[in-house]
Amino acid sequence: MALAIFDLDNTLLNGDSDYLWGQFLAQQGRVDAKHYEKENQRFYDEYVAGDLDIYEFLEFSLAPLSQMKMDELNQLHNQFMKECIRPVITTRSRALIQQHVDQDDTLLIITATNLFITAPIAEELGIPNILATEPEIIDDRYSGKVSGIPCFREGKVERLATWLKETGGNLADSYFYSDSHNDLPLLEMVKKPIAVDPDDTLRSHAEMKGWNIISLRD
Repeated sequence: MALAIFDLDNTLLNGDSDYLWGQFLAQQGRVDAKHYEKENQRFYDEYVAGDLDIYEFLEFSLAPLSQMKMDELNQLHNQFMKECIRPVITTRSRALIQQHVDQDDTLLIITATNLFITAPIAEELGIPNILATEPEIIDDRYSGKVSGIPCFREGKVERLATWLKETGGNLADSYFYSDSHNDLPLLEMVKKPIAVDPDDTLRSHAEMKGWNIISLRD
């Protein structure tokens, strides 16, 4: 039984859930649309370029969660799933997940996007395990701050190592599917690194290393 690890945004999804959530909040009038769109795009461009300050981004992206009650956030997320997320889940992604289920593999999503956004997406995809950046909760409300190590770059490696220790797992027979050069630290560690619709940097690295390159786009 292998461990199949999946990045989420632009890998299993044909889009970035964090970016889409920001757009959705702007469309719903929950944030200042002009300012939020500008900053949302800036942070996304920095992520693509490999220059993202994860703590600066999290201060920005987690702030709206602190301004709403849990019930209100959950209602918004249900609408977000329907309007923004289900349309960007591809049939190829679902087929790949089912392939690993049929092989009786252990499935895990590991993503920098926060757990509030991504936990319902993992449930929709039928993936029971998820490691994501965790927003701090105090008295049943989000504080706007991050709890623990952000699940980003080397942070993914640290969080996975802790999870493997807790679950008794290992990387002896492991896959990791990702689109981004930001995931190279973890891609270098697994038995079967697979580049999925990769960015230019990851594609060049994958070609040099002889890694599999696939597409999950319909």
